[in-house]
Amino acid sequence: MRTGKSMMHGSTPAGNSMTVGFAGLGHMGTPMAARLLEAGWPLAAWNRSPAATERLASRGATRVDTVEDLRDRDVIIFMLPDLPFIEAAVEPLLSAWGTNPPGPGTAVVVMSSVSPDGVRAFGGRVAAASGGNASVVDAPVSGGTVGAENGTLAIMAGGAESDFQRVRPVLEAMGTTVRRLGDLGAGSLAKACNQLLVGTATAALAEAAELAERSGMDVAALFEVLAGGLAGSRVLDIVGPRIAARDYAPTGPAKFMHKDLGFIIDSAAAAGSAVPMATAGHRLYGTLKDQGLGELDLSVVRESIARLQPRR
Repeated sequence: MRTGKSMMHGSTPAGNSMTVGFAGLGHMGTPMAARLLEAGWPLAAWNRSPAATERLASRGATRVDTVEDLRDRDVIIFMLPDLPFIEAAVEPLLSAWGTNPPGPGTAVVVMSSVSPDGVRAFGGRVAAASGGNASVVDAPVSGGTVGAENGTLAIMAGGAESDFQRVRPVLEAMGTTVRRLGDLGAGSLAKACNQLLVGTATAALAEAAELAERSGMDVAALFEVLAGGLAGSRVLDIVGPRIAARDYAPTGPAKFMHKDLGFIIDSAAAAGSAVPMATAGHRLYGTLKDQGLGELDLSVVRESIARLQPRR
């Protein structure tokens, strides 16, 4: 059994106080892991397909062949599509911890968008498998690939205060807004709320674009005017040009919005809160998936709306 390293808040990469593992090198995971390397964190990385891992290895990361090979890392970050993917990948690791527990204070950080209830249950499994030596922090992100590349993500965390403070220096290498919002699951609920705003705002922009263009208006000019008024927003600034240009090259698959709005609906049912916008958005993005558009960028919701039949 290894001895856990000190992970006090305020520790620095130069002090080598923590080692970090990273699993999941997709559109978001690769630039996030690269930011950790640039900040000086000792990083080991795993990905299902090896090409992304090899690119990080050329920049100084240690390449590992299985998630189980991350078992001795102080902080293990997961950036996989959803919690079932994480649970499947982590199973060998939890089994290994059953016979060789990690050092006290080991942190498993879930940075994917997952179910708040699901991540709380996952936290219980990790604690049981590790003999109480490992705990889970959920820390999903917002800011897209641009934020991941620039290290300017907003990171919404849930977990015990002590757990959050241990991993905070690592999170701050990837984001400029890093905040704990409550116990485990709070970060995931905050991300779902973020997706409610982003998903419905993007759909509204797409709807406005279709209406404007079919009425003979220039969409780019419209969005430029809107950006100067109350309708101005980060969503308009970032997604608006892609909607106007019908640029649907994926920066992140649109299908995930359907999943995330489902988390809002489930959480609202538990809290007794009405969510009419989330319900409508969930239905729209479900239609988008049925149309075969789910692998394209979120901006493809314009194409989805364009295919709908208007009411007469």
